[in-house]
Amino acid sequence: MNFDWGVLGAPLAAGLIVSAMHVPLGRRVLERGIIFIDLTIAQVAALGAVLGELWHFSESGWASHLPDAIAAFVAAGLLAWTAKRLPDVQEAIIGTLYVVAASAAVLAVAHNPHGGEHLEELLSGQILWVAQGEVIAAGLVFAPLLAAWALWGRTREVAFYFLFAIAVVASVRVIGVFLVFATLILPALAAHGLSGRRGLALGYAVAATGYGLGLWLSVPLDLPAGPLIVCTLAALTLGTALSRKFLKASR
Repeated sequence: MNFDWGVLGAPLAAGLIVSAMHVPLGRRVLERGIIFIDLTIAQVAALGAVLGELWHFSESGWASHLPDAIAAFVAAGLLAWTAKRLPDVQEAIIGTLYVVAASAAVLAVAHNPHGGEHLEELLSGQILWVAQGEVIAAGLVFAPLLAAWALWGRTREVAFYFLFAIAVVASVRVIGVFLVFATLILPALAAHGLSGRRGLALGYAVAATGYGLGLWLSVPLDLPAGPLIVCTLAALTLGTALSRKFLKASR
C-alpha cells in the first residue's frame, strides 16, 4: 500500500514540526533526569482544555487555547520554583502534580455525557484529522520556539520550563498527551549516549520514521493513529538501542 499523501501528508507534516522542537527538548529532559515533566505539563494543559470547554471559554480560534496555556504556565512556574527550592523531592512533586491533574480532569467531565470521549481525544490525540491550517499554525509557533531554545533554553532554568510549557500547549490538542510524551522521550532514549549532532540526527530519524510508519500502518489496520505511532516509536527505540549495543559489542 502506497503512502496516501492526500490523507496523511498534513498529519505527517504536523508530526515532523512537533518533533523538530520536542526531540532537542527531550534530550535535555533526559539529561536533567526529570523524565515525567513532559507528561505532567501535558496533563495539566489537558486539564486546562477540559475546564475551558466546561466553562464555554471559547469555541474556536487561538483564544480557545488560553485555558491550556494558563494551566501549563502555572505548572511550569511551580516546577521551576520547586527545582530551586526543593530539588530533592522534585520528581515526587512532578508525579503528584500529574496524578492530581489527571484526577481533576476525570472529575471535571464526570457529569458530561461526552466528557469521557473528549478526555480520550486529549490523551490519544486526533493527529489523523489534523487540518492544513493547523499545520501552518504549528509551524508559526514552533519556528520562533526553536530560535528561543537555541538562544536561552539550554542555559537558563526559567526559560527552559516556560519554553517547555509553550511547546506542550501548542502540541497537546494536535497530537495528544501520550504522543507528546513519546515524541519527547523515545527519540531521546534511542540516541542516549550520543552527543551533539549525531545524537540529534538519530533522534530526528527515529521520530520521523515513527510518525511516517505509524500513520501509514494506521490506515490498512484501521487503528487509532496516535497510539499506533506511540507503539511504533517504542519499537523503533528498542530496535535502535539493540542495534547500537550489537554494533558496539562487535567492534
